[in-house]
Order: sequence, then C-alpha cells, then structure tokens
Amino acid sequence: MTNNHIAAAIRDFLNNNDTASIKTALASLHPADIANAIGSLSPEEVARVLAALGVETAAEVFGYLPADMQAETALAMERDALAALVTAMSPDERADLFNALPKELQDRLLPVLARADREDIRKLSAYAEGTAGAIMTSDYATLKADLTTVEAIAKLRREAPNKETIYDSYVVDEDRRLIGVVSLRDLLTEPDEALVGDIMVREVIFVRANESQEEAARKIAQYDLLAIPVINGGDALVGIITADDAMDVQVAEATEDFYRAGGVQDVGSDQKGYVPGMKRITNVRTASTFVLYRMRIVWLVLLVFGNIFSGAGIAYFEDTIMAYVALVFFLPLLIDSGGNAGSQAATLMVRGLAVGDVKLSDWGKMIGRESFVALLLGITMAIAVSAIGVVRGGPEVALVVSLSMVVIVLVGSIIGMSLPFILSRMKLDPAAASAPLITSIADAAGVLIYFSIATALLDLPAAAA
Repeated sequence: MTNNHIAAAIRDFLNNNDTASIKTALASLHPADIANAIGSLSPEEVARVLAALGVETAAEVFGYLPADMQAETALAMERDALAALVTAMSPDERADLFNALPKELQDRLLPVLARADREDIRKLSAYAEGTAGAIMTSDYATLKADLTTVEAIAKLRREAPNKETIYDSYVVDEDRRLIGVVSLRDLLTEPDEALVGDIMVREVIFVRANESQEEAARKIAQYDLLAIPVINGGDALVGIITADDAMDVQVAEATEDFYRAGGVQDVGSDQKGYVPGMKRITNVRTASTFVLYRMRIVWLVLLVFGNIFSGAGIAYFEDTIMAYVALVFFLPLLIDSGGNAGSQAATLMVRGLAVGDVKLSDWGKMIGRESFVALLLGITMAIAVSAIGVVRGGPEVALVVSLSMVVIVLVGSIIGMSLPFILSRMKLDPAAASAPLITSIADAAGVLIYFSIATALLDLPAAAA
C-alpha cells in the first residue's frame, strides 16, 4: 500500500473517530515509514494520529517528521499531550523542537515538564547554532574508574533502556572530567575483578562543545566511531554526538555545498519551523514557488551584471569580428570550454578542501600541477578543433582558434582551482566558488583572450573607429 493510500485510509478513520483502527493499521510499520505516510496530513490530523499511537511510539514517529512539520504539529497539540510527547523524546530531539516553538508556547510548556527535563532542555538549547553542543545528546552512559567489570555491567544493565548507546561508556572523575572510555566488549571479556580504570582507553577522541558540528562529524568518520564525547571548557563531559546525527550533519553540509556549487542560495533557515541546532536545508519537493525563486534569483541577477564584461569585450573587438566573421562561430565553443575546465578544477579543489585532502599550504604545488594538466587538456582540445578551424576559416583562423583554446582552458582551470583557495584564505566557504560564478569569470577572460590573439595574429585593429 502506498503512502497516499495509507494517508487516505487514516483520514477516513479520523473522520469516523476510529482511533483503534489507526493504531492497528500502523502497527506493522516502522516509525520512519509512519512519518512518511502521514506527512501529507494537516498538523491537526497528525496530532490526532500521534495521540492514537501511544506516547512511546508517537515520540519515535515524531522524531522522523520534518522540522517544520514538528513545529506545526506541536502548535496543534494540547499542552499536556505535548508535554508527554516531549518527555518521551530523546534529549537532542526535544531540545531542537523546543527551539523551534514560539516563545509563548515554550513558556507554557516548561512548567509542566519534570525539573530534570527542563534543565536538560535549557542546557542543550543554549549552544550556538552550528556547534557540536547544538546537536549533542545527554543520553550517554558514564562509569567510575574504581568499578569492577561486574559492577559496571550491572550499572549499564539498569541504565540501558534510557541511553542512546551503551557500546562505549565514558569514564569520568568526581568533577565529571572525561578521563577514559571503555567498550562493552572489554567489560564482557575482561575478568570479573578487573577495574574499569585499568582496562579503559585513556587517549579519548573528543570534540569541544563550541567546535563546529562539521568537525565532530569529520572526527566520527575519520576514527570510525559510533559516538564522540563532547566536553566543555573545563574538560567536563556534557554530552555525546552519535554517528546517525553526524550523518545528518554530513548530508546537510553536502546539500549546502551542492547548492552553493550550483549558485543557489539556501533559504531554509527563513522557513517556518527552522531548527537552530541543525542546518535547515530547503526541501525542494515541498518548498513554495516563492522560496524556490528566492533561492536562485540572487546569483542570477548578480551574474547578469557580471556577464556585461563579456559583452563589453565583444564590443571592443568589433572590427576584428567584422573582418573575420568566421571567428564568431568558434566563440561559444571556446568560452564554454574555459568555463567547463574551470568548473571541473573548482569541483576537485572544493572537495579536497572539504575532506582535508588539500590544505591551504598546498596551493603552490597544486597550481603547478593544475597548470600542466590544463596545458595537456588545452592542447588535446586544440587538436580536436583545429580541423574545423581550417574548414570554416582557413589555416589562419585555425591557428587562432587552436592557440586560444590552449590559453583559455589553461586560464579557466587556474581560475577554477584558485578561487576556492582564495575563499578559504578569506575564511569563507570554498563551496561559494559556484559553477555560475567561475563560468562568468572564465567567459569574460575567454572573450578577451580569443579576440586579443585573433587581433595580434591576423594583424587587425582592436577597437572600432
């Protein structure tokens, strides 16, 4: 049964106030599948479906809903029902939800929550957007160094139902400073009388709460961790970031880079239901026409004015064009080749800088190698078009086109490779070196290069009288 069929059936049950049938119909589905199935319902209808599922299942389903749907559904719920749902949610998810709620609803909700939950929400929601602290959870297991393995396992057995993960437990001292980590495997395989402090790993990979969430995700991927501990300025353990949350960060970051590379400005953070702790990436399928318009118009308008330089270059060489009309045939081919070469080089450099394969100090070495590669590419492409040049304009035009191809591809590649480095040096996101931006710069440079070579080799005046 498709999501549309499920949603239609649920609407029928809601119209008949048949909540028992809703629970039965959804009982065999995974919470993520339920969230997908009810995604087309109104917030009021989603609230009624969640009420029919029971609070534990409802909390799981709620966690899979998009952030804007979560906020709108929360507004449609009664305060006590929302408080029960929030209590059952994981700490990081409820902190994100709390940040997305209007101030009035936050003030109404806090008093009906347990004190521990209130303090936990305040702590987790206090970290700045984009930091590791903003995506961490307080659902983690801690042990003391003086426990035996038997005592540690007994403690974990009691706490396991309420923890995000127990495969790694973090060892803290009396001041909650992180001093080690011990795996569940080691606890199970070491002798019963062995102390946690003797078997723990003391060199712990961690991230500070004020570091970027991308850095946390990078460390989790680099060291193949299930979770990474988060410490504050005093080295006290304040939370953990799990691999699934790190994956969400990487997906959001990759999507943002794709947007930037395509000259698209994401406006997800302006939408209703934006969650400050996590990057909000616009959902293209559900975004309004106006949102999609706003995403694209800024770059396109800016680049319209940027392309004026290409037009000015063509106007400057008007006499050259009039004398050799055949040159116009090759203009799109040449300038597009420069833009394509630049976009390829930029893509490689943005990726290299993003994953740490390339550092800013590598610019000198990279520019030399890229120049050699671009020269080979340009020569190969020049040979490919030289025959067409002979047919369309004769040997002289073929020589102009061939030389121009080599220089334009070389310059376009250097521009595409260098721009991400320049942006990184300026502390800007190298992904802002978008394909449209690089293409526009390479186009203007290509026009000047092409007609300058043509004017020199064909012995013609540059500008119209």
